[in-house]
Amino acid sequence: MIIRVRSNVGVWRVEGLDPEKSTGEDVLAEIAKTRPHVVYEKPLSSDPACKQAIDTGATLKSQNLKHGAMIHCRVDSSSCATGDASVPVVGENESASGVAQDSRNMKRIIDKDGQIKLVPSNEVRSSSDDKGFRRGMMPLRDIKMAWTLNEFVAMDSQFVFKMKRQEQAICSQVSLDSPSIQNFQSYLQRFQFARKRFAFLYGKYEESDDSGTKKTIVEAIYEPPQEPDLDAAEGFEQLEDPLEDKVEEIAKLLGLKKVGWIFGHPPREDGIVLTTAEVIMAAELQLEAAEGVEETPFVTIKVGKGKDGNVGVEAFQVSQQCMAMVAEEALEIGTNHGVCEVNETFTAIQEGKESKTIDNNFFLTVVPIVQHTSDVFVSQFPRINRDLDDRAPSKDEMKRQLSKSGTSGWTFVDLLSDFNLLVYMTQYLDITADFPKICQSVTDRDVPLDDGYKIIIASMAGLDGAY
Repeated sequence: MIIRVRSNVGVWRVEGLDPEKSTGEDVLAEIAKTRPHVVYEKPLSSDPACKQAIDTGATLKSQNLKHGAMIHCRVDSSSCATGDASVPVVGENESASGVAQDSRNMKRIIDKDGQIKLVPSNEVRSSSDDKGFRRGMMPLRDIKMAWTLNEFVAMDSQFVFKMKRQEQAICSQVSLDSPSIQNFQSYLQRFQFARKRFAFLYGKYEESDDSGTKKTIVEAIYEPPQEPDLDAAEGFEQLEDPLEDKVEEIAKLLGLKKVGWIFGHPPREDGIVLTTAEVIMAAELQLEAAEGVEETPFVTIKVGKGKDGNVGVEAFQVSQQCMAMVAEEALEIGTNHGVCEVNETFTAIQEGKESKTIDNNFFLTVVPIVQHTSDVFVSQFPRINRDLDDRAPSKDEMKRQLSKSGTSGWTFVDLLSDFNLLVYMTQYLDITADFPKICQSVTDRDVPLDDGYKIIIASMAGLDGAY
């Protein structure tokens, strides 16, 4: 299990945790192995403002912290010297919103083994007086006295990216469930697309007709807790999701997995397809889906209204080179949302010349879109985690949906086969004991739903009669 700890000096990955046994104290102990002198100004917390401190004595699972979860803290940056590189740091000089911060108290160095470290520094180095191997690093003679050409080239090549456009996406096609995408789009329309919003796509990968490629089938959309935030680089703040584990378990029981993400955005200036924050987030999600810099059909879908008032839906992937650069923390967010800035430690060579920025569009590969209506799932239940919507998840909404059983060709299981309805029902039924049987009847209609479950669910919804 991996936990990400976002501090004011970057994001630290803490690995090797056991959700059943590990506690917040274990997270602190793992950080201390490589940063033994960290001084915490605000404790490990579930929220970016560090107002909701986690219980360091309780297990991670008991606090709904799962693999990949993000927790927050604030530290004295001058106390964050690292002894080795076993805990990777993402965006050392970024704030929680991804904006570059003053690096006065910290600097990167490279040791004799070629590992990057972050150490305290009270000096601010300018390009004119930086004599390091690379900016923020020690001079070569301070690493060791004598270097061979091969040693120098090998060390330097770790920090050089020769930019090459990826002409084709790994995903040959994405098929979107029409009712799901229309529901998401309609909610954005309530605010005239002035509010940015994102969601995760659940579905499956299938072999494409083309040799060696896969297509992505989206069957459901789940919107996690979030708040619009115009000050955040992403345009929203993702909040802790108490249902995250249950959502993933429901998806697994239904034979689905997280296959992409979707976001809606206000109109933007010409030429900006994805902002820098969106490119980096897409790369991070592709890295998570592929478990590294590997090929994946994981997709990014964007929904936006153009200046002509028409709504467009487009699908993309970021290139594997973009994934590699994000994994190495070589890309940063600057003031121009149309380009990724290259971290000063790294070099990007584009068209034979060093480039300090890379146009976001250079990293994008287009994925063709088609639509379908799912043969298995419906998309009628109100979405969880929405505000100012005209419908909200409730038992009355369950009754409204399930009462259609026996009319217009609907069966009880047809109407129960709604991803967001099943997620809502996890508040009342046991995820381990009840849902495997329910989901089996959803995915395999030859397996009838036990009458006992029909009675329980109908009673929960306030329905009378047999279904």
